[in-house]
Amino acid sequence: MKIISTNIGERKEINYKGKQVETGIFKYSVDQPIFLDKEDVKGDVICNRENHGGILQAVYGYSLKHYDYFKELHPELNFEMGIFGENLTMDDLDETKIHQGDTFKVGDAILEATVQRNPCYKLGIRFDDMKIVKQFWNTTFCGVYFKVVHTGFVKAGDVFEQVKSCPENPTIADLYIAKRVVKGI
Repeated sequence: MKIISTNIGERKEINYKGKQVETGIFKYSVDQPIFLDKEDVKGDVICNRENHGGILQAVYGYSLKHYDYFKELHPELNFEMGIFGENLTMDDLDETKIHQGDTFKVGDAILEATVQRNPCYKLGIRFDDMKIVKQFWNTTFCGVYFKVVHTGFVKAGDVFEQVKSCPENPTIADLYIAKRVVKGI
């Protein structure tokens, strides 16, 4: 796996159903290395600390290969890097092959796969189409949250080198499917 784009976002206030809501989902690609810290990516705004950021969700990775699936469903949309709210757009991140606890060296950092991303209405806001939330739930293209075991800089072109494998643990896709069943989706 290789990083195609590093992405950060700023605080954005939007009107959602007559209420002002703050979000950091509007990520954009940056040319300089980004610093992966213990609880977040430096320079990336997190507006909802209850569901994003923190030790287990410090960095969000998403696969560029998944973009193709959603481009067919939303052909009118401009699919810029970071549209799914990810910090790292990767060439081939496969949730069905990454297990909880798998650990990777990338750039100066060491990352551990922790949990899946569960979509909320803010993804619909980003896409300007609430259908994306259900479409996202109906795949295993959830992306991967990572814990930062060792902080450091990463940049586009950096390669993920697996340093620990945990095949005895569920895959990120398994966790996502289980969450979907619990939610009745």
